[in-house]
This record gives sequence, C-alpha cells and structure tokens, in this order.
Amino acid sequence: MTDLFSPVTLGKVELANRIIMAPMTRCRATVEHIPTDIMTKYYSQRASAGLIITEATMVAAGHSAFYREPGIYSDEQVKAWRKVTEAVHAKGGKIFLQLWHGGRACHPALNNGAVPVSASAIAIQGETHTPEGKMPYVVPRVLKDSEIPDILDDFVKAAINAKAAGFDGVEIHAANGYIIDQFLRDGSNQRDGEYGGDLENRSRLLFEVIDEVVNVWGRGFVGVRLSPINSYNSMRDSDPESLMEYVLERLDEYDLAYLHLMRADFEQKQQADVMQIALDNYDGNIIGNMAYSFTEASEVVAAGQVEAIAFGMPYVANPDLVNRFAKGLPLAEADQTKLYSHEADGYCDYPEAK
Repeated sequence: MTDLFSPVTLGKVELANRIIMAPMTRCRATVEHIPTDIMTKYYSQRASAGLIITEATMVAAGHSAFYREPGIYSDEQVKAWRKVTEAVHAKGGKIFLQLWHGGRACHPALNNGAVPVSASAIAIQGETHTPEGKMPYVVPRVLKDSEIPDILDDFVKAAINAKAAGFDGVEIHAANGYIIDQFLRDGSNQRDGEYGGDLENRSRLLFEVIDEVVNVWGRGFVGVRLSPINSYNSMRDSDPESLMEYVLERLDEYDLAYLHLMRADFEQKQQADVMQIALDNYDGNIIGNMAYSFTEASEVVAAGQVEAIAFGMPYVANPDLVNRFAKGLPLAEADQTKLYSHEADGYCDYPEAK
C-alpha cells in the first residue's frame, strides 16, 4: 500500500518519501539577502524530507517584503545557496528553490524608498514589519504592460541562477498575495488591457512566467504553488472556483513536477473545496498543504488523492520529522517568538528525538 514513506517520482525528480518540507520564510539571510551558514545547517538538518522547498527567494533586487529574506539574483547569493544544496545532497536529500516576487507586499522602508508595484493601485490593509518598526503598507504603483518583460527576465535569470546553485528544481510562488497572485485574483487586479479583466488575461502573467522558467529547466523540474482562497495579504476573488478550474486545466499542458496546493485560508474568511476542484480538473501530481495531521496525510496519500503532503510548522521544531512520523514519536513545539529573530536560536538548534 502506498503511504507517506513510499518513494515517488514528481515529474523527473525521484523522492525517497512523500513527506515534503513546505516553504517557510525565516529571515535568516544577511541584510544583503545572502544565505548564511546557519541556513545551510537548517536545511541540511531537514534533508530526510522527500523534498525541501525553500523559503520565498527574491528573483530581483529591490523587492524585499520581509527583511533579510534570501535572494537568487547575485553571484554571492548563488555561491551561498550552493553551500546549502551541497549540504542537503550530501545527506541524500532533494531541494527546490521557490522563486518569488513580492509585488505590493514589498515596502519602501525595505527597498531604499522604492514604491512597490502591483497589478492595480490597491494597498494591502494593515501594517508590516520593517527595520524602523511597524509601518502601514503603501499604495503600490501600477505595473505597466511594457514593464512586464522585465519581470519575466527577472524570473529567467533567477531560474538560471538556481540551476547554477545546484538545486534539483524550482517552485514558482503564485500564492499568498504576491505578484503573480495579485494578477490572478480580481480583488487585487482591477486593470484593463492584456493583463486584466477576464480569466485569460488575469492568468497571463502566471503562464508567461511558467513558459520562461520551464524553458530554462525543462519539463518535469518546475512546480507551482497556488492558494486560491487564502485571504492573507488582503487577497480575495469573486469566483475562486472558476479561477481554479481555468488555471488548472491550462496547467495540465506543462508537465509540471507538481502543483503545490494550499487548500485553506489562514484567516478562514473564504471557503471553497479547492482540493476537490483540483482533483476534478488537474491530471498532474498534487502536493497538498495546510494543517494536515499525520493521520489525514496518510489517508489521502493512501487513497491516491495526492502524491505527497507538505508540512510547514511541524518542520520548524522537528528536523527529523520523517523519523518521528515513522516511529510514532511526539512532535516538539516551536518557539513562536523566535520564528523571525535572525539568529541560530530557535532556528537550527532544535534537537532530533532520542
């Protein structure tokens, strides 16, 4: 019987098991967005995962949304990431880099005063953390159609750099209210023209990015992350079901390594059975994500509903999560106060079970 510990091939990447480490921003890079030695230790500690998907990684300079998140646009960053991939591979692990552009989630205080860009001039509600303290999100500048080729070039260069850094593949971050998601959903995209309005136009940026990244990596080495009902970053859509159906049917054309689907809403404001929509409309590999217990994850994998499950928070305090699941050992609890503290404490100092 297929279970979480069974090997699986996603696209052209062979994995030892179906327990995936979900991408989680931890803010441990330098202020220049260069991965650090503690990041190498952190990821290598978790190499028993079937696949590690890195935290959101900037495809271009000047688009920081978190402070001290890593990038993949400079030679120094490539060199530092290579230390990470080599350490993970030395332990038999596989690792994908998540390619990301923050769009309107970026803030001038994090980017030398640069105003962020988005599909429309609509700000995220609330405040964000900056080196100067909490500050309100700003109204973004509308990204011109003529500027979109520059965004595509950024993803291409980042994809090329990810290859040079030794990653096994890449994941395109099209979820959680960042630039691609901002174009996809009508709550943030109220523009006209080729990139606004109907489903075809709103999804144009997504598919153009996929085209370019697949051209670099080849079929079977690229994943896509979607969160069609997550309201994080003030996101919403008037008809997420139709958006899902349209996007998923087109995704089948790309022979992706996987679709990484966030099935729920962080804040429980929007409800839709997006997992069933995916099963009905997408024929490729699916990684399920968001609040799966070991028991539920085992059940849906055994039933053939998904190929694998991505776990986020359990991996913060349990670098040996695969072993703990296999032996039925209790899970350690993460120190929530240290999730984004920039230090090794609360990051790569969680012990394995004895």
